[in-house]
Amino acid sequence: MPTQNRAALFGLAFIALFVAGFAAYIWIALHWSYSEGERAGFMQKLSHKGWLCKTWEGELSLVALPGAAPEKFYFSVRDELIAQQINANVGQRIALSYEQHKGLPTSCFGETDYFVTTVKIVR
Repeated sequence: MPTQNRAALFGLAFIALFVAGFAAYIWIALHWSYSEGERAGFMQKLSHKGWLCKTWEGELSLVALPGAAPEKFYFSVRDELIAQQINANVGQRIALSYEQHKGLPTSCFGETDYFVTTVKIVR
């Protein structure tokens, strides 16, 4: 086998391994959660945004004490059904269960590390 063909074969094998490794990294980052939790507060905003990759991005206002400055919890939603549930309750007090996924390479998966998994209305 000529040296040029061998070099091209090694180059293609390297590229294929790189692509497979990158795909495996993204799969692991999306399916393994760094942390899980729940936050409750008043739903402020949910918007579908992005130039190429449209993602649902939201804001929950966490108020610990009356008169205290609210803390904001920024989150992303990957499930369309959950986004509809949240959108129907904007302005209401709700509890969001979330998973934190660190190390995602682009904002195409969401602008934040926090991905909402369930929604509960707090009455």
